[in-house]
Amino acid sequence: QVRLGESGGGSVQAGGSLRLSCVASGHTSEVECMGWVRHSPGKEPEGVATILTSGGSTYYSDSVSGRFTLSRDNAKRTLYLQMDNLNPEDTALYSCAAGSSSRSCRSAPLSMATYKYRGLGKQVTVSS
Repeated sequence: QVRLGESGGGSVQAGGSLRLSCVASGHTSEVECMGWVRHSPGKEPEGVATILTSGGSTYYSDSVSGRFTLSRDNAKRTLYLQMDNLNPEDTALYSCAAGSSSRSCRSAPLSMATYKYRGLGKQVTVSS
């Protein structure tokens, strides 16, 4: 079992920045990829960013590419999501997620089906 705990997020005006952090604990050796998903009321959950455990390749959804940046501190088992130039459409509950299938992580890194584990999430609210 892998446990994921998020911190950060909050409220910001359009054009501002926020950072999310996620600490992984438990059986982390099975994690093949980690990332972030977001869920807004009335919309389907969306995988927005993923990083592969081996090699560190990153993947971003079109909606956040160029504005969001993943980074990690392996020693601290912590994943970060730096979110810049935020807009109201980014308002959502952001959850840290982890996948344990190397095949899924590499073939569908942003698919909700890839994420075996998810944290409780942190709210991000962007006002215009």
